[in-house]
Parts: sequence; structure tokens; C-alpha cells
Amino acid sequence: MPATDTCVTDALHARRSVRAFTDKPVDPALLKEIFAAAQRAPSGGNLQPWQATVLTGEPWQAVKDAVAARIAMGREGYEPEYDIYPKGLTEPWEARRFGVGEALYAALGIPREDKAARLARFMDNYRGFDAPVMLFLHCSRIMGPPQWSDMGMWLQSVMLLLVEAGLASCPQECWAMYGATVRRTVGLDDGQILFTGLAIGHADTDAAVNQWVVPRVPLDEVIDWQGF
Repeated sequence: MPATDTCVTDALHARRSVRAFTDKPVDPALLKEIFAAAQRAPSGGNLQPWQATVLTGEPWQAVKDAVAARIAMGREGYEPEYDIYPKGLTEPWEARRFGVGEALYAALGIPREDKAARLARFMDNYRGFDAPVMLFLHCSRIMGPPQWSDMGMWLQSVMLLLVEAGLASCPQECWAMYGATVRRTVGLDDGQILFTGLAIGHADTDAAVNQWVVPRVPLDEVIDWQGF
């Protein structure tokens, strides 16, 4: 992997969910190095439950086409793998979820009443924001919440290593809304469950959507210090 001066703290601050990519291809040898390094991510009992399918070119286009056909069916086309957000989401989480969406559209200059523009922007999700590479993260259906946590640690490791290598990414749980379609298209059987997609590529630094920084809540909302 190319040597850089990026430390873990720098990578954490630099990592963002990029929503516009260039068409510059990604070196598969570099991706192999990144995934090999990410294998050091921890997992309970060393199960290493994560499995990934990485696509570019025609296989990636096939997924986009297949999902687009399901989207065209409306609600009948949904094939959700799981509830992305809990039913009956309460505060403060509902406000955070609603707020980030409104802030994104505001940053793009799309008013609330412009439903067509908002829908068009939302549909960019299912093109992977034009990223040249898509990683689909999945695992065996026998795995439970602890192993899903392990997958998250592997995914975070990959995203930080991508930053170190000068690449960008965007984790996309939205693909789980059409999980069965994705699985069929990439050749996964029903014994696997799709967790998320991860768009990978080079960030389009001129795109307005990539100028917007997602806020984080202050520490006192998430940390309870005891005995200090």
C-alpha cells in the first residue's frame, strides 16, 4: 500500500460518506492490499463472519439494472432484508435522522416542496453515486447481532484504509431494501443475508454534495463518565 502521512485520527476526520465519484478506475491490487489489512479487524471468537462481493464493470451494471427494474415496480418491488431503522423510532434519534436528510437537501439547494428533485437525488443511491466499484457486505443467516457488530468493525477498517490509500467510499444500507435482487444477481444463495453496500472510488471534490459535512452530536449526549 502506498506510504502516506495519514494517521488513524486524520483518517477518522477525513472519512466521509462521499456522494459523488469520478469515473477514474480503482486499482484491484490496491483493493486486495486494503482488504488483506482489514482482516486484522476483531471478531468474537475469531469467527470473522464478514463476506464480501466486490463488483465493477458489467457485473456492477447488472446489479444497477436489476434493482432499477424492481424500483420501477413501486412498493411491490421491495425485497427488504431487515428493518434499516427501528419501527417507532423515538427522540433523539428521529430528529437526527430527519435533520441530516433536510440538511443534505438544503446544502444542494433543493427545497422541501421540490419532490421531483428530491426523488432524483435519492435515486442516485441506487447508482452508487457513480462509483466505479461496489462492495456488497453479507454474512450467513445463522449469524446474530454480535457478528453483525463484527461486520461493522471490518467495514470501518476498510473505510479508514481507503482514506489512507487516497480513495473514498460511501456505506449504503439502502441496497438491503432490494436485498434478494442483489443476492440473485451476484449469485448468492438464500443462506446469505445482505448487510450493506459500500461504494468505492475517487471522490469528485468539485461536487457540491461533497462539500457538506455531516454534524456529530457532542460527547455529553453519548458518553456517561463514572468514577473519573
